[in-house]
Amino acid sequence: MAMMGAAGGLFVAAHLGRGSVELLGFPVVILAATIYAFIGFYLGIDLPPDAAPRADNVATPRVKWIERLSASGTFFAALAVFVSVWNIILDGQPNSLATLLVGGGFVIGVTMQIAAGSIARARA
Repeated sequence: MAMMGAAGGLFVAAHLGRGSVELLGFPVVILAATIYAFIGFYLGIDLPPDAAPRADNVATPRVKWIERLSASGTFFAALAVFVSVWNIILDGQPNSLATLLVGGGFVIGVTMQIAAGSIARARA
């Protein structure tokens, strides 16, 4: 899944590089987006189980919000990748608002994945 994240990060970076913001077209920004997505999908997709099950065998709300945070992050990142690929295939020229929305959604989604994966690993 980490390689899927890296590929998605590459598509988003290609989309952002085609936009009207010149700073986002530099190769170091493309590499940073790819590595950031790789780390996010590595940490956020495969959450470790709890260290010890509870005696009463009741699911704790803590686990549910971590899973929801990871799932929401995956959704936002995948949506940004979908929009990026769609725009690349249709050969559209993204404006500044579209660049901001796609880039922001991607960064928020991957950050949510990293946060969920880090919290789950710290508590396991």
